Amino acid sequence: MTFPKTKSFREKIPTSPKSPLRRRRSSWTSSWLNNSTTSFKQVVSAVMQSQSPRSISKPQTPTDFDRTLSLPDSLLLKILHKLPESQNDDVSLVCKRWLNLQGRRIRTLRVLDLDFLLSGKLLSRFPKLSNVDLSNACIYPSRNSPISLSHKSISFRVSSSNWDDFVEENLLHSETVDRGLRVLGRGSCDLLRLVVINASEMGLLGLAEQCCDLQELELHKCNDNLLRGIAACENLRALRLVGSVDGLYTSSVSDIGLTILAQGCKRLAKLELSGCEGSFDGIRAIGQCCELLEDFTVSQHRMDDGWIAALSCFESLKTLTISSCPKMDSCPGPEELLGSCPALESLQLKRCCLSDKHGVRALFKVCDGATTVHIQDCWGLDDDSFSLAKAFRRVRFLSLEGCSVLTTGGLESVVLRWEELESMRVMSCKNIKDSEISPALSSLFSLLKELTWRPDTRSHLSSRLQGTGIGKRGSKFFKKR
Repeated sequence: MTFPKTKSFREKIPTSPKSPLRRRRSSWTSSWLNNSTTSFKQVVSAVMQSQSPRSISKPQTPTDFDRTLSLPDSLLLKILHKLPESQNDDVSLVCKRWLNLQGRRIRTLRVLDLDFLLSGKLLSRFPKLSNVDLSNACIYPSRNSPISLSHKSISFRVSSSNWDDFVEENLLHSETVDRGLRVLGRGSCDLLRLVVINASEMGLLGLAEQCCDLQELELHKCNDNLLRGIAACENLRALRLVGSVDGLYTSSVSDIGLTILAQGCKRLAKLELSGCEGSFDGIRAIGQCCELLEDFTVSQHRMDDGWIAALSCFESLKTLTISSCPKMDSCPGPEELLGSCPALESLQLKRCCLSDKHGVRALFKVCDGATTVHIQDCWGLDDDSFSLAKAFRRVRFLSLEGCSVLTTGGLESVVLRWEELESMRVMSCKNIKDSEISPALSSLFSLLKELTWRPDTRSHLSSRLQGTGIGKRGSKFFKKR
């Protein structure tokens, strides 16, 4: 009987190198013997590294990598733009890329230290700035002082030892400010608005050459020489000049500077003169040269008598604002020689002294075509002064606030003469009483489209008018049924 030939164990082992049975764990001896050029130290190091648990890498899951890396900057900027402003600081802490993108989103910035600008870090951190405020950076502050001084947009710390001349002594020199303007001009070609203190003519000229699109400029501690550099700002639309500020600094803007301004900035649409000097000649030059000027503001003026008569030269003026003026014009000239602003729509008087009847009469005569009159917190406006408002020919809206001397009779004597009056607002005028309202004035109230009547805290007329239809005539009163 013959048996089949059996194979030995060694013959059963597959000879293919790909077979799992032929695989053998590599040892340090095989690594060393198979490669004669490898040293013993290199072999031991390679074996120890291969057996280390750190070398065993886990399979990468979709959550292990940043998906925003595949997004372009333009798309990521649109996503970041949708986030609320309260999260801007958190966004900049995510990574360096998001920090740079967040800096590109910033358009408006108030600089507190001029060295940050001079070093170039400001423009590298915020390359897309269009609105820069250097007012605080132009003053060397007393950092250790607990006293803080604020004046409108300027806020800084002062020392109690040199209170009187603190700002004058701690203003940065004009050459230093000009250096900052040159750095800003080289890197911010998109600059649209700038606020600066104590700049010079050369600094402003250099900035105008680099930033051709500059549209709004605010110059503090301005003088006649500085205004020579404004002529280079061809596209300037809004300008605010601050000459002297009581308690902070002193400077002078005269008729010479106003004439230079008028001849260099003929495209101005908005102008504000604060703490500036001048007279009839300077204001007339602005009115004749700046034909596109629509908004004119005079604040804390130090002008000579007769400047109000020059307002009639503003042919395109629509809004005239006079604020914080202790006087108007004590000698405006003969009334028959006063003209009027043909396009004026709104007259706003805020925190002014209206006790000078000559100046108030001249102002109301020049602004007789205004359709909107705002008088807020003006002292000296008694019945006699307010009676001069009869010169207005077509008032449609009247707003009185904080006029504590004016009485109900003085108000009635004027508003009954305005045939086109449609809306009225009376707030915080304590001498205007509900009990003194006459039937004629009550009848006028019923014809108004809008009425806000709160002359004092004890007034109950507003609550009694609810449901009567008074003050709601027109589209709000006649509803379709």
